[in-house]
Amino acid sequence: MKPTLYGYCSSSATWRLRAMLEWKRIEYEYHPINMATFEHRGEAFRKINPSMKLPAFVTTDGKVLTQSVAILEYIEEVYPERPCLPSDPFQRAHVREICNEIACDIQPLQSPALAAEIHGDDMEKRNEWSRDRIARGFKSLEAKLNEAKRSHTPGKYCVGDNVTMADFLLVPQARNAKRFSVDMTPYPTIQSINELLLTLPEFIASAPENQPDYPSQA
Repeated sequence: MKPTLYGYCSSSATWRLRAMLEWKRIEYEYHPINMATFEHRGEAFRKINPSMKLPAFVTTDGKVLTQSVAILEYIEEVYPERPCLPSDPFQRAHVREICNEIACDIQPLQSPALAAEIHGDDMEKRNEWSRDRIARGFKSLEAKLNEAKRSHTPGKYCVGDNVTMADFLLVPQARNAKRFSVDMTPYPTIQSINELLLTLPEFIASAPENQPDYPSQA
């Protein structure tokens, strides 16, 4: 039995998992849930994840996990080939720090759902909200990445010269920045890492536009 990923092509949290599954060369079943039509709020998906949020991951023995970072950690432990956490304890913690910076401090605050709750149908204010929250988060993330590269962990990716879990979070968040027209000029390190990662086959294969549920007219 293969693991199953419930997700949506344009969900940044789902992309994190697709990228890692591609990196680890894990065969899995993909079950698309259309967030655009609010399928994730329907009764069928509620039985899988009562929180009604994507992604959800069903293990080979039928157990369900939710929350993308927890799922990344599970995959790393169960499928140790092509490791995505460094062997050094400090560097491992640094990877997790970057993951949480994005997953807890940036992405939830910029989410369109939150912007809609605050600004209702005013699309201009909603987009401005998301753009501003990403810019604020990227300002802090850029500073942390630069300081780490200067003081203890140089390299071309988020943490060193090997792809880690942090990179699986950075790329989808950079795409969110593009979606909301964030000026990336102040974040050259984030830009450089993102552009390099997007040349790797695992990130190309896992990109939203290469998923079976990506809208043909998009």
